[in-house]
Amino acid sequence: MPLFGELAIVFVAGLVTGLATGLGVIPFFFVREISGQWLVVLWGLAAGVLLSAASFGLLVEGAADGEFTHVAAGCLAGVGFVYVVDRLLEDYDLFTGPDASPDRRTMILVVGVLTLHSLPEGIAVGVAFADLDPTVAFVAGEFAVSTLAVSMLIAISIINVPEGLAIAIPLVSSGMGRWRVVGWAVFSGLPQPIGAVGAYLLTASLQQLLPVSFGFAAGALLYLVVAEFLPAGVTAGEGLPGGGRAELAVGTVVGFLGMLGLLTLL
Repeated sequence: MPLFGELAIVFVAGLVTGLATGLGVIPFFFVREISGQWLVVLWGLAAGVLLSAASFGLLVEGAADGEFTHVAAGCLAGVGFVYVVDRLLEDYDLFTGPDASPDRRTMILVVGVLTLHSLPEGIAVGVAFADLDPTVAFVAGEFAVSTLAVSMLIAISIINVPEGLAIAIPLVSSGMGRWRVVGWAVFSGLPQPIGAVGAYLLTASLQQLLPVSFGFAAGALLYLVVAEFLPAGVTAGEGLPGGGRAELAVGTVVGFLGMLGLLTLL
């Protein structure tokens, strides 16, 4: 099969994983309004999902693919990068008019970080398709698709669903329409087909960079959890008995264990 055909297959595979992010918004089409205890639980759920994805997904995978120092350096760089972006959004009057609010800053930060986080997942898909796995799942024309590539495609697609839920929670709680939230969730996954194609073309060099990119994405997610999601949950629970701490803790643990279960199975 010509190279163009191979790249088309890899691009579609990355696109499928990216589009799966939009599925995480589906539960919100059945709920008109989120308030009180459920809002606190959802903030905790989002924090738990991202915390588990960062630690047991990105950091563990990065450490398995390369040296710990590379993963740690990438993680620190990710924290530093998002911190700088966060300060820029906070210190400068970037938004004017009725949409200017702390919620809008949080929305941009969340979408930006999760979009950034999707790139190494796309790279992982491209590397899997380029890997010379002797076990072939199926043949498309002259292009043999390995079982590793199929497994990676399915795993990242499934994992992207709760990540789509995590990106939807702050957007929905700010009052954004459901279909717009779907659009932003899908947008956050668009780097995946780009990363997949790039990794397929440059497998050797990107395999070496994969631990750093995994660490960078993990650091960005960890900053988001600590600086945005958990504080938002605390604020949402201020009017509840006990300050909503129990609801926030339950949501965080459920999200963490649920995502960990997916990562373990896949």
